Amino acid sequence: MDTKTLIQEAINVLPNSYVPYSHFHVAAALLCKGGTVYTGINIENAAYAPTICAERSAFVRAVNDGKREFEAIVICGGNDGIVSDYCPPCGVCRQVMREFCDPKTFRIILAKSPEEYKEFTLEQFLPMGFGPENLS
Repeated sequence: MDTKTLIQEAINVLPNSYVPYSHFHVAAALLCKGGTVYTGINIENAAYAPTICAERSAFVRAVNDGKREFEAIVICGGNDGIVSDYCPPCGVCRQVMREFCDPKTFRIILAKSPEEYKEFTLEQFLPMGFGPENLS
């Protein structure tokens, strides 16, 4: 799948975010090896701690379906659902990505639109990350 199409997948679900407190919508589109795409949105909770980020939402859906190999994730977001700047993943989401993804090859794409985006590797976002191999 090309990057612009993957970005559009994330943008399409952005309005579905449940954000009654912050009003900051975030959406993600996770590309699995083989081409399957799982989208995710942030879901807030009045108690705050149970809130789930869009990135983790996408990973949970994919892992629930048995997927374990991933190529890239697109992340977009903004106040009141209007994407106006790049939206990098939080530390918890970076660690979840590290659980399943090769830091040298997994791509994180921060998007403002299908035409305006920046691409990074997970290693750039999480240098010296702790992963499954550290426990073997």
